[in-house]
Amino acid sequence: MRFLNGPVISRANGPLRGAASAPGDKSISHRALIFGALASGTSKIAGLLESDDVLRTGAALRSLGAEIERDNPVWRVTGAPWHKPDQALYFGNSGTGARLMIGAVAGAGVGAEFHGDASLRSRPMGRVLEPLRMMGLEPFDRNGGLPVTVEKSEKLIAIDCKLASPSAQVKSAILLAALGANGVTRIHEPILCRDHTERMLGAFGVSLDFEDDGTGGRFITMAGGQSLVSSDVMVPGDPSSAAFLVAAASIVPDTDIVVNNVLINPLRIGFYETLAEMGANIRFENQRVQGGEPVADIHVRHAPLHGISVPGERAPSMIDEYPILSVVASFAQGETMMSGLDELRIKESDRIAAVEAGLSACGVDVKSGDDWLRVRGKGCATGGGRINTHHDHRIAMSFLVLGLASEKPVEIDDGSMIATSFPDFADVLQTFGANIAAA
Repeated sequence: MRFLNGPVISRANGPLRGAASAPGDKSISHRALIFGALASGTSKIAGLLESDDVLRTGAALRSLGAEIERDNPVWRVTGAPWHKPDQALYFGNSGTGARLMIGAVAGAGVGAEFHGDASLRSRPMGRVLEPLRMMGLEPFDRNGGLPVTVEKSEKLIAIDCKLASPSAQVKSAILLAALGANGVTRIHEPILCRDHTERMLGAFGVSLDFEDDGTGGRFITMAGGQSLVSSDVMVPGDPSSAAFLVAAASIVPDTDIVVNNVLINPLRIGFYETLAEMGANIRFENQRVQGGEPVADIHVRHAPLHGISVPGERAPSMIDEYPILSVVASFAQGETMMSGLDELRIKESDRIAAVEAGLSACGVDVKSGDDWLRVRGKGCATGGGRINTHHDHRIAMSFLVLGLASEKPVEIDDGSMIATSFPDFADVLQTFGANIAAA
């Protein structure tokens, strides 16, 4: 069952059992397509996430001159010199695709216009555009958001900058632009965030240097003018998507499931560390390295949970998982306090507000502030709410998971946007025995 437009409902249906694979990692999928399109030769990508967001990045790259074709089950990407596309590049709801591609287009020295849907147009692009302006780019934007027009520019200038916040998208946009800059670009990353761009640049033949800053952060330096060479990429399962399956197993009584082939990059597993601290029964089995990234099968059984205080410094490693963590916290005993969440205010929706409203509608004691969320769990949740997802895929999936363990069913207003990251979400849960259906 692929989600269609319209309401979707979930209800308790007994234990979940079985094994399944998570969809390909979205962050790595975007980057594999972009780097393959920048490289000389043909790159083969296995396990690519075929979601709306990733496919829109592929379509944009075709418009810029790359050859991209699906040779089931592998995608082949042949790089070519980029040119200004005949029409605007449309990214739908994909902030990752838009922000990374702005940097890549700037570094490639071509012009393009960037558009998105209503949700993406409401989200800020200024934090990406600001360092690119420092490099000599003169983009035109609408009050710091889309649409953004990047004109063909003269050679960019390398910069020395400090990331104002731990954002892998900003860091990646700078590195992609720096490929076309004169000189050596140096980025100070005070708080470590996702490092897929750095890992993959190395796999595509680009040299980077790393130096600890002495306080837990690091400096990244990269010389401009380097060329990428084709490389084959095996995309592991997305830990952010697997989080919904693991969360369901943690709160549905008597459940025992395995999620295969999941990325366990240390900068992406804050959610799993947090669940373990709450008492969850989670094991990383069959650990191995795949395409330069650590991977494991995640075995999870239902276990009693208790509330904890989640360290604010953990936020960069689990920023997308706070909505589903909040659902899990509803089934824990005691208070779970989450802080350092200001980034959630500017995601596909204001996720703090959406989570608070949804949990309240389901009878959960929840309160929020500018950058924090507090959930007081009672070991169970009433459910019964009808959830406004605000066209946010993670809000939609989080509350459908809540309905699998709550006393009353939970209904979301629209499930169509789930296809942006996890097209087979309902199918996978149904193979475990979950009851999810069109309302």
